[in-house]
Amino acid sequence: MEPSLTTTSPAEQDDFRQAVAGTLQQFLGGQKELLLDAAPDAAPLVEAIADLTAGGKRLRALLAYWGWRGAGGSVLAEPAVQAGVALELFQAAALIHDDIIDRSDTRRGNPSVHRRFEQQHRRNGWSLDAERYGQASALLAGDLCLSLSEEVFSGIGAEAAAGTPARAIFNRMRAEVMAGQYLDLLEEAAGPGRPVEAAVDRALQILRYKSAKYSTVHPLSVGGALAGASAELLDAYVAFSLPLGEAFQIRDDVLGVFGDPATTGKPAGDDLREGKRTVLIAHTLNHCTPAERDLLEAKLGSPELSDQTVEELRGLITSSGALAAAEQMISERTAAVDEALAALPVTADVRNALGRLADSAVRRNA
Repeated sequence: MEPSLTTTSPAEQDDFRQAVAGTLQQFLGGQKELLLDAAPDAAPLVEAIADLTAGGKRLRALLAYWGWRGAGGSVLAEPAVQAGVALELFQAAALIHDDIIDRSDTRRGNPSVHRRFEQQHRRNGWSLDAERYGQASALLAGDLCLSLSEEVFSGIGAEAAAGTPARAIFNRMRAEVMAGQYLDLLEEAAGPGRPVEAAVDRALQILRYKSAKYSTVHPLSVGGALAGASAELLDAYVAFSLPLGEAFQIRDDVLGVFGDPATTGKPAGDDLREGKRTVLIAHTLNHCTPAERDLLEAKLGSPELSDQTVEELRGLITSSGALAAAEQMISERTAAVDEALAALPVTADVRNALGRLADSAVRRNA
């Protein structure tokens, strides 16, 4: 993807990103004040959310914005900013819960939220189990994030009210992510006993619902629906954003095994220790020998994997052709993104902005 340069949308995008960051900071500051008045000891819940949402690429918020602009929404309008904030809070909730489920120690180079609360417990020498305290506190922080996301989205007004297309998309997004999380858990538990021939299809279903659709499809469509997009434009948005979301997640799966910890912010091979049965792993299971399959099944999901064993499994993934197969899937979906992008009935600025976002989502190293 090599979209032509423009002189307007990069600056506009930066302004929008700053508007989202500022609104988010102000909103969470107000929430912290409420807690300080009502229950000061609960303020760390909001502090954890604020720290987590201070970083990130704002991909979902930006897609919502360009979906809004592509449907005729005005520059830096408040509904678009509010939608971006709601999506950032929803993503934070998903990340917090996902890290609990996956027992992840880090997020964006910092302790994951449950580890943050666990460390708080240990520093203070409190009673009972520190790990359980950390997980329970993070669960509550994630639930608070979901509540705050809904509060912000509802605050947009008539465009996001019950019965509107934007509300239907937002509601569907939340339900699908929870379903995707469950499918992921189910595959980790039941996957070893299921037909290996269907492992890739199962992995694709998981990534669509757990990540791809909420990362690209629903944000772009929410923005468009808020601006009154036609059904035809929303369909065109899906044609562009679904292969983008799938390519984005497959790239994430590759980085979860082969990424540089200095750029991903997570330990090398973390997905292997967490037992993620991704498209990459599914292809490996399909193309390795029975002995190699037994080795992978025995090691996958062990939190004690040594760096040497991680390197051994990386070699297996590569030699089986799984890495090449995953890269081919990314290439095929990228081609579909390019084709759909060229056909989008939007202005050149919007098309170029979406092209840059797509390029950064697929060709990334973190």
